[in-house]
Amino acid sequence: MHNKTRDGVTVTAKVGLPSIAYITLWFPLASETFIFREILGLQTLDASIRVYTMYGKKLKNCSGEMRNFAVPTLRMGIQATWRILTAFVRAVRKTPSKVLWLLRKCVARKMRDLETFGENLWCFFAGFLLAEYCKKDNISLMHSAWGNGPATAAWVAFHLTGIPFAFTGRAGDIYPQDGFLREKSRDALFIRANNLANVRYLQEFCPAEQRDKVRLVYNGLTFPTLQDRPKPQNVPFRLLSIGRFVRTKGFPELLTALARLKREGVPARLTLAGDGQWRGRLLRLIQRLRLDDCVDLPGFIPHDQAQAIMQSHDVLVVPSVVHTNGDRDGIPNVIMEGLSCGMPVVATDVCGIAEVIHNGYSGLLVPQRDPAALARAVRCMLENRDEALRMAKTGKALVERMFDNTANIRALYALYTQYFPR
Repeated sequence: MHNKTRDGVTVTAKVGLPSIAYITLWFPLASETFIFREILGLQTLDASIRVYTMYGKKLKNCSGEMRNFAVPTLRMGIQATWRILTAFVRAVRKTPSKVLWLLRKCVARKMRDLETFGENLWCFFAGFLLAEYCKKDNISLMHSAWGNGPATAAWVAFHLTGIPFAFTGRAGDIYPQDGFLREKSRDALFIRANNLANVRYLQEFCPAEQRDKVRLVYNGLTFPTLQDRPKPQNVPFRLLSIGRFVRTKGFPELLTALARLKREGVPARLTLAGDGQWRGRLLRLIQRLRLDDCVDLPGFIPHDQAQAIMQSHDVLVVPSVVHTNGDRDGIPNVIMEGLSCGMPVVATDVCGIAEVIHNGYSGLLVPQRDPAALARAVRCMLENRDEALRMAKTGKALVERMFDNTANIRALYALYTQYFPR
């Protein structure tokens, strides 16, 4: 074991393989299969992984595999409120000046919205309990799966214990930034980004001499590799879009594009799979555009059923948009999942999507918030089946190389061992 001082904090670093605290809001979560696979993959190596969640249990729509996971997990949530408060009081008694400094840095910081403020406030106080747990469990490194609330908890625990922390920046956790992403970026041992666009973005929050600590490691594919056998394309054509019903997914633009295709006499039917706070808004738009007869809403599709759904459709459409406040997707995992199934993909040019969808090569890429361009691209895919399948085949090879699960898990683990050598 050795100690070093960084930014006024004594960092305790253990020589040898790290014992890793993996910090997230929920675990497992049905919509975060990529994190589930990441943790399981790290577990197959010689790392000791322990998951700490800021919230309680949320197993709705989780696959059987996710429900039966074998990863040590400690959950907080509402039931931990008393433990969190008492951990805070113990910290005040032990190091009042440090706690006061943390409060000034974090609690009074302006956040982008009320939800972000609430999450960060909870995670700030949860960080005091996390610090005690990580000391007790002999954790060598805290790695937050997200750059928002979980990274806030890790940042607090770092300042209380000196145990180094890192975080992954993905999508809405860093776009737009919360009130002190700059401080978390400065103090992190390293930052993992899962696309090149995020590397460049997160480097802006690091001091100039630290920008090389932002490292690119793509997510891994979450489906087993299968021989793609494209089904015959029948009328009506089957379009598929999957995602949470939220502001960044661009589903209103997709429905507008579908209405345009309907007016043009293109026989297409859309399966819009997912759920969320925008469900009512989308239902009203479907009625207003008179699309009731050509839109199916099956709800949330569990991950272990998604592959079969993809193989029964003709084109995957991913119409992501950047919200006015900067919120956006990174690279939606559904793109890699669709391409790995041999699906032709139409997507919008948002954040890191162009790293996977090279227009005319591995799919068709259109500007965001342009329903007319979206409709043209979908029609092109439907009317040029051989070309669509050629792009799908190229895209499949591309994602199998870029998002190889074994290679990317090893690359992530290499970051750990770089700072904790044998």
